[in-house]
Amino acid sequence: MLVSKNGIIKGKYGKPILMEYGYIPNGIKKPIIVFAHGFKGFKDWGHFNKVMEFFIENGFAFVKFNFSHNGGTIDQPIDFPDLEAFGNNNFTKELNDLRCVIDWVVGNNEIPTREIDTEQIYLIGHSRGGGVAILAANEDKRIKKLVTWAAVSDLVNRYDAEVMEHWKKEGVLYIANGRTKQQMPLYYQLAEDTIKNKDRFNIEKAASKLTVPHLIVHGTSDEVVPVAEAKNINQWNKHSEITILSGGDHTFGTTHPYVEKTLKGDVAIVLDKTLEFIKG
Repeated sequence: MLVSKNGIIKGKYGKPILMEYGYIPNGIKKPIIVFAHGFKGFKDWGHFNKVMEFFIENGFAFVKFNFSHNGGTIDQPIDFPDLEAFGNNNFTKELNDLRCVIDWVVGNNEIPTREIDTEQIYLIGHSRGGGVAILAANEDKRIKKLVTWAAVSDLVNRYDAEVMEHWKKEGVLYIANGRTKQQMPLYYQLAEDTIKNKDRFNIEKAASKLTVPHLIVHGTSDEVVPVAEAKNINQWNKHSEITILSGGDHTFGTTHPYVEKTLKGDVAIVLDKTLEFIKG
């Protein structure tokens, strides 16, 4: 019977990291997959619960989490009740959150040691979480395999000079959330933190240094992150392989909420390809 539990990891920036882990208790040491959501995302978005079940049923332990400043709270982890936290998020915080999660995986006393192989930690990141995952895999040698779904190839230069000037002057940039109808703030601290750490956040530099196996998956009809970004990452990382889905969109045909009982279409292809890769 599948074990699935929620937990809280203490973050470094005054906000907790809400996480969930699952596995089948059978006394077999299992690789652990850590999943990082993207911008305007959360661990229970759309089909992510079914993604977790898929990998657990195929012999892995699985950990997914909310970045501490993603805009959710412990009591309301779905959507974005804490827009102040969202506005104060940045890539330094996300990288440290991810490290905290991996620290928990390695040192936790909740999952019996006979059930997990902490020498085999695999990282999956979606969208902006994919970009952060590339940076993390370069910095943290405990990550042994990397998969990025619809990942960004640049975190530093995503806004043009006119937008940056407006952002600096006003101190805040608002991003519309079409689903929740919220105007979501990005405080200028994000730009300041990114500029200050632009070398650390350079995905091209990080990808070119990766030595772990890396699977890149992207759709040709991605309306959020152009498929050219996947091709860039593949070009930079000589240890990567790429799967491009003709007609695939940013979430591979899924939405929130996800009402389908099964995973089918593009998302099923993505999961099967990912499973084949991480088992290889």
